[in-house]
Amino acid sequence: MNKTMQSTAPGKGARSTTWKKCLLTLAASLAFGSAQAEVNTTGLAVTDTTVKVGILHSVTGTMAISETGSVQAEKLAIEQINAMGGVLGRKIEYIQEDGASDWPTFAEKSKKLLVNDKVAAVFGCWTSASRKAVLPIFEQYNGMLYYPTFYEGLEQSPNVIYTGQEATQQIIAGIDWVTKTKGAKSFYLLGSDYIWPRTSNKIARKHIEKLGLSVVGEEYYPLGHTQFNSVINKIKLKKPDVIYAIVVGGSNVAFYKQLKAAGIDMTKEKPLVLTISVTEDEILGIGGDNMQGAYAAMKYFQSLPNDNNKKFVADFKAMWGKDTVIGDVTQAAYLGPWLWKAAVEKAGSFDIDKVRAASPGIELTTAPEGYVKVHPNHHLWSKTRIGHARPDGQYDVVFETTELIEPDPFPKGYQ
Repeated sequence: MNKTMQSTAPGKGARSTTWKKCLLTLAASLAFGSAQAEVNTTGLAVTDTTVKVGILHSVTGTMAISETGSVQAEKLAIEQINAMGGVLGRKIEYIQEDGASDWPTFAEKSKKLLVNDKVAAVFGCWTSASRKAVLPIFEQYNGMLYYPTFYEGLEQSPNVIYTGQEATQQIIAGIDWVTKTKGAKSFYLLGSDYIWPRTSNKIARKHIEKLGLSVVGEEYYPLGHTQFNSVINKIKLKKPDVIYAIVVGGSNVAFYKQLKAAGIDMTKEKPLVLTISVTEDEILGIGGDNMQGAYAAMKYFQSLPNDNNKKFVADFKAMWGKDTVIGDVTQAAYLGPWLWKAAVEKAGSFDIDKVRAASPGIELTTAPEGYVKVHPNHHLWSKTRIGHARPDGQYDVVFETTELIEPDPFPKGYQ
């Protein structure tokens, strides 16, 4: 009996030790689960060491010329954030999808990222047509999109942070500059045929007419269009002071080459060309010689001399090659992962609702464009700058607004 009891005594001890280990493991598991629950209550692809995000741009098709830089900038930001320890202690892993310059494909891929991959955020889109295609999906499945392109405004979704300028920030200051500085009185409006160029030119026309000036022509062409000789002949007949150009993607290559071949020397500014769609990324395809003398109205140019930008340009070239260039949208795409990181850390959570609530007021003092702050309407405060195209494909900054411009996506009198 005693022997058995003695023999059983160690057994009780062993079971006791085992139970203690189980309880400790359970407690640790509960603690871990609790920690996980605190930062991720909605089933996003978040583990104790990683968080998945999506990158959704066109790397094929006519928009690849414009969107490749955005992909590169977002990957650079993710790599830099990971080198700093990630977000809430988790390294970012990205899933990249190709929108292929096709709006239904953007919609399909965005649903895959949100529903199947359960990414915590998506950095993507370029054209307004692609953004409009994915918007119902982000709102239905409560995803968060960081959209980098300057666009027409007239939109404010709780599921989008707009890191590019809305129309009033880009258009009104640009037209005011060309009328006051260059004495422009007549304009020929030209654009690719979709919502951004059409709405932007609608705002441009209203502002031009408010100033008592005239629009002598307005035309649109399908995405991918390459035959501009007819409209160039019309422009030569109308003799506007300004060609206001919102041509996008690969069409820019044909337009500016044909403009030069038709004898329009943009360095003579008769007419002056003012674009809101050609960044250094597009000039890489157009050729600096074909763009020399044109002006662009945007918030960012690669040649900005501030220290933030010098570091950004050096880091970008170190990762992607010395011959790469950085345009306005590429810089705005770079802001996306950083703004998301700041909002997640402010919220202490990856949950979309908490990130959304934390986003207004987020500011970056290290932005390459200088400084940005998220407005409650999900757009950024920013300056407008005018760049003058050089033959090497870069812009000289010849003007910038003194103050940051408050984003106003629903401007009274311009809708």
